[in-house]
Amino acid sequence: MSDSRLRISIVVPVYNEAGVVEHFHLQLTAVTEELPFVFKYYYVDDGSEDGSDQSLAALAKQDDRVDVLTLSRNFGHQAALTAGLDHAEGDIVITMDGDGQHPPEMIAEMIQLVQQGYDIVQAQRLDDQEAISFKKFTSSAFYRMINRISGTHVLQGASDFRAMSRQAVDALKSMPEYHRFLRGLISWLGYRSAILPYHPPQRIGGRSKYSLRKMLKLASDALFSFSLVPLYIGLSVGGLFLCLAFMEMLYVLSFWVTGHTSNLAPGWSSLMFVILIVGGMLMVLLGFIGVYVGYIFQEVKRRPVYILKQGTVPLERDDVE
Repeated sequence: MSDSRLRISIVVPVYNEAGVVEHFHLQLTAVTEELPFVFKYYYVDDGSEDGSDQSLAALAKQDDRVDVLTLSRNFGHQAALTAGLDHAEGDIVITMDGDGQHPPEMIAEMIQLVQQGYDIVQAQRLDDQEAISFKKFTSSAFYRMINRISGTHVLQGASDFRAMSRQAVDALKSMPEYHRFLRGLISWLGYRSAILPYHPPQRIGGRSKYSLRKMLKLASDALFSFSLVPLYIGLSVGGLFLCLAFMEMLYVLSFWVTGHTSNLAPGWSSLMFVILIVGGMLMVLLGFIGVYVGYIFQEVKRRPVYILKQGTVPLERDDVE
């Protein structure tokens, strides 16, 4: 397909970015208008409450290439990205945030790499110049943990700034998970990938919408969706305590066999200690099982990942090829 006919869809989730998204769109179009492709912009309003819907409506009036998808409430960043990917029709689909920290200048190189045969071009955030912070430390620890305990390698520093071929997008759309960790799902696909490192610029305005609670939820979705290690940990600890109990039984029997039962100490404190430890581990194991059962419960209900505010029914996950 010639460059002039190649359709590029850009998906941008938006949450409370009034006054920011206008500047972002100017930066974005300043880059894309220099490229010989047909562009379409999909802005997904993830239940904003600050007038972002009005800002997006104004953009749609000014630029007929802008398509606004408004969700009925705040479903979360991953759901908003999913909505945009479901509706994007381009030969190449690029996802990026609308706060200015994903530099549009990388789009040309991303498209070039997809044209060279890469199905996924993943931008990798480099924060080596940033000071040590709680977010940086926990992010690094999370990636080390998920890569160690799961069979899917997730690139450390991977962001939701990436380009995908139509084949990769259709494969991703066919995956029906309700709890979505797109970085893991895309890595799981196994398509040929390229990595583009970048240093994030300053935000255009506002602040990060990823609170500690949202980061913990995303980490939980990643952990329990891509690994059964928590269950194996519980089983291993349970097996260890069974071995210790068997050894204790042999120890007590040795006193009876040798006739030295008078040397047996009452052992009330040690008994209580063992009961508390075993009881605690059982509760931990039951907690892990409960989380997995809860995930299964939410999956089998088959609720959609998102709902569009205008009443449009979202694409059925099983019907997407």
